[in-house]
Amino acid sequence: MSNEAMRPRIVGPRDGKFVDLTTIGVRFMIGGPDSGGTFALVEHPIPPRTLAAPLHRHEREDEYSYVLEGRMGAQLGDDVVYASAGDLVFKPRGQWHTFWNAGDEPCRILEIISPAGFETYFEDFAALVPVLRSGDPTAGKRAAEICARYALEVQPESIPELCRTHGLRVPGAPGE
Repeated sequence: MSNEAMRPRIVGPRDGKFVDLTTIGVRFMIGGPDSGGTFALVEHPIPPRTLAAPLHRHEREDEYSYVLEGRMGAQLGDDVVYASAGDLVFKPRGQWHTFWNAGDEPCRILEIISPAGFETYFEDFAALVPVLRSGDPTAGKRAAEICARYALEVQPESIPELCRTHGLRVPGAPGE
């Protein structure tokens, strides 16, 4: 690890690379190399009434979602919780979970990922978004390879029920 990566610094409100995953944005603030691999920090802006991801679980990392603005809903196992600005939601590794913007206004969360490493999933998945939208027959296989690389299990079949139950949408999905 270089001394340059571990240097003290300020990350301003417009600093960091940004990628758009359609359902959520990702602003990279602190990556694994910056923290010695102990954690990563990203910001997720989530449009109103939008499901951020299908039910999924991580094998290797815990996630902590700190709500900056708006109202975040989350399913943690069988429990559904709602968090507002100033609340922190803990999503431990191995637990099925998902999250969404539960309000009619924008929602922004800081996502702490520990240990670091999973933050690069967002870059890999962002590169796949155009392929998924194109209807390329290899898209599903490529998505599965990305998930396997990050020890991530996903239940895409959970999307319609989550949207119905919580009054959500998935931008870019058929019919959206």
